[in-house]
Parts: sequence; structure tokens; C-alpha cells
Amino acid sequence: MPSAQPKKKSVSLDREALVKKYLPHVKRIVHRMAVHLPAHVEIDDLIHVGVIGLIQAIDRFDASRDNTFLTYAVFRIRGAVLSELRSRDFLSRSSRKKVRDLDETFHRLEQQLGRTPDEEDMAEAMGISLDEYFQIRRMASISFVSFEELGIGAEEDRSSIVNSLVNNTSNDALSLTRIKELKEAIAEAIEQLPEKEKLVVSLYYVDELTMKEAGHVLNITESRVSQIHSQALSRLRTRLRKQGLV
Repeated sequence: MPSAQPKKKSVSLDREALVKKYLPHVKRIVHRMAVHLPAHVEIDDLIHVGVIGLIQAIDRFDASRDNTFLTYAVFRIRGAVLSELRSRDFLSRSSRKKVRDLDETFHRLEQQLGRTPDEEDMAEAMGISLDEYFQIRRMASISFVSFEELGIGAEEDRSSIVNSLVNNTSNDALSLTRIKELKEAIAEAIEQLPEKEKLVVSLYYVDELTMKEAGHVLNITESRVSQIHSQALSRLRTRLRKQGLV
């Protein structure tokens, strides 16, 4: 009985040490996402939420699985921040409908114009101001697809999908099939992107550069990187919807 207290203290100290160690990752994830957020969203609030996601990752990580803690933590941190944004109505159902309208308008105009539509083309076709268009584009860049769009509503189902994605294992054959189809479709769709869009996707998601850093690499402005990134995600989401995967 007397030995129980030191053990609790040790676990607490381990958690505190891990939070300190991985806090820079929380800040980097939040700041990468914040590029697409309106100025009124407090970054410190999102960092706090991200830390909660990190603590959940520490408490739930299964070291026996074939994956690294950081990989698992990134899922949890991003998930916590996205949930917070959803609770603030920033990623609400009506917001996601606006993103779908943006994707459909982009695809239609590209076919009609025979070129990539610019911001003015998009705003005019959607019947909105440029400021409104930029706001929707920021929303479209935060989350590629939502769990709801994948038909996953319950929290336990989301946790199962996250664990399956990170561990590449699942007891749920349906989840595994869905994940396999989605991975293959995304990989194929990325291969068919225009070269510049493919490069931006690679720099942002594989090399984990910020929009600003990607701009330095490509010798273009951060705003232009954001535009190319948005175009790439619109193409990918449109393709997945056509295939009935979202």
C-alpha cells in the first residue's frame, strides 16, 4: 500500500516531462493550422486544446503497437483542435456546405474556362465578395475531409478509425476496407494533380513545411502557396466525392 503513492507521482512526472518534450510539436501543429483561421481566433486557446489532445495521447498510447508515439500524438492533437473549431461553429455543417460549393464551383469553372479560375472568377461565380471567398477558402484548407463526411459520427467509431490509421491494424474489417480504399484513392488522386499542386501537397504534408517555408522553396508568395494548396484540396475532395468515398 505505501508504495502506491510514489508510483502515482512517477507517472505524473513522466506525463509532465512528455508534455514539455512534445509541446513544440503542439505549437507547430496549431500555427500551421492557424494560417487558415480568421484573426479573431486566439492561438493560445488552440494551443491549450492541443495540449489536452497531447495528454490524451500520452494516456492512451499503446507502446505494443507498431507505431511511434509522435505519429499517434499528431492525430490526437489535430483532432482536439479540429473538435474545438467545430464546437465554435467554424467547421459546422453549414460551413462544410460552403466548402462543397467552393469545390463544385472550382471544378465547373475550370471546365468552362479551360484554365484554373482565379479568386475573382470564383467569387463572381459564387455570388459572394472576395473577403467571403477567402474566408471559405481558409475553412476548406483546415480539414481535408471530416469524420462526418466519411459517415463516422460516434466518438468510439472515430477513435477506432484513428487507431486503425496510426497502427495500420483493426479488428473491424469494414474500417480496414474503408481506410484502404481511401488511402488508395487519395494516392491516385494526388498523382493526377498538376505538378505545382502536387509539389505543394508534398512540401506541406510530407516535409511538413509551413506555407511561408514552402513559398521560399518555390520562390512564390505565401498567399500563392495557400491558393495552390486550396486548389489541390478542392480537386482531391471532388474526386473522392465522385467515387462515393465522402
